[in-house]
Amino acid sequence: MHLRDVRRRLPVLTEPLPPDRTRRILPLAEGEAPTPKIAVWEFTLACDQRCLCCGPRAGKARPDELTTEECLRLVDELADLGVGEVTLIGGEAYLRADFILIIRAIRERGMTSTLTTGGYGMTRERAEAMVEAGVQSVSVSVDGLGPEHDRLRARPGSWSRAFQAMRLLRGAGAKISANTQINRLTVGQLEELLELLAPEGIHAWQIQVTVAHGGAADHHELLLQPYMYLDLFPTLDRIADRCEELKITLTPANSLGYFGPYAYKLRRRQSRAGHYLGCQAGIAGVAIESDGAIKNCPSLGGRNNVGGSWREHGLRAIWERAPELSYMRKRTENELWGYCAECYYADLCRGGCTSVSEPLLGRPGNNPMCHHRALEMDKQGLRERIEWVSPSSGEPFDNSLFRVIREHRDPAMRAEHGPVQIDEPRTARADEPFGPGSPAITGG
Repeated sequence: MHLRDVRRRLPVLTEPLPPDRTRRILPLAEGEAPTPKIAVWEFTLACDQRCLCCGPRAGKARPDELTTEECLRLVDELADLGVGEVTLIGGEAYLRADFILIIRAIRERGMTSTLTTGGYGMTRERAEAMVEAGVQSVSVSVDGLGPEHDRLRARPGSWSRAFQAMRLLRGAGAKISANTQINRLTVGQLEELLELLAPEGIHAWQIQVTVAHGGAADHHELLLQPYMYLDLFPTLDRIADRCEELKITLTPANSLGYFGPYAYKLRRRQSRAGHYLGCQAGIAGVAIESDGAIKNCPSLGGRNNVGGSWREHGLRAIWERAPELSYMRKRTENELWGYCAECYYADLCRGGCTSVSEPLLGRPGNNPMCHHRALEMDKQGLRERIEWVSPSSGEPFDNSLFRVIREHRDPAMRAEHGPVQIDEPRTARADEPFGPGSPAITGG
């Protein structure tokens, strides 16, 4: 199926597309079930890059991806469920030429249509087609400066192609934004990168940490150490000021957390409270894999997080009844363990982003990747680091296992005393749904 043929199937607009629904999340009435406001849809697993840190290990299409007709029916179910925004991701969504039909269907149902791309194979025709279909914003992934981006994307020249994609999209009339992963290769390049992104006309910049799932589980040398947050967040504070000057909306992803002296400045545009509100997987968001698997979060997968097949059950039934999607609605402080169980912010934060903690330690509830936690350790003359324990399986959204080692900050004291505390990985939620779990390693 060629893009030019699919474009002929786009109905000619005789009147404006309907206005967008809101993504605003209102407090629930007593007994009211939550409604997802945003859906992130892995439209195909086919990809033209081979990113080292790719969660789904994209490359080839899944063997039984949804057909165009199935996708159109699913769009209707998303709208009926109350979704306000649908983001197409991949793989690379544009590698399926019918992506523009789905963009148009999303817009015709009054939902906001956005797309995230690596931009490697972006062409003028693709850019014009998605704008013609009604896409409202396209986010281009740019991970660091040229050499580091190309290394992470495993495609020489991918950095320059990402910038070319932004120009093609803007030339076609699209609003563009950028997104960047923060890891050991990119952490020192953020301020310089912003000065290169701003002239391209981005309206927003999402920053997120590389999490230990999929490809990154095999390249854990890329992962930040928890103690590195002490230097990272003052940098983010300067970046927030600079984005304000440039009139770029800085949007820290949920993986970047959580509390501390810079929290309000970084998150004040994301919530009225001005701080992180806890994991929203299965509460405000729903995710779709390209074969119709429905799950709670686009950055998670597998038996802990996939609620079932859309083909078998339909969207509403999975959203309302699958335990994998309702987990975050039911969890309490009883699911916290390690330092998170004693943290001042325990009731509000609930251990931060599940897509950070679960791939590290096997289950959520104990999250060392936290600025507030790093500050508290530092006050005690301590630091935390993660240490690899066991390998990944090689499947999409799989993970290795790590332990968290708490130790003295001073090198001489570390050498003399060794670890102060070690948190070993715990059993998966699929095996022990609630509570803090049990040690996953015999003797741990």
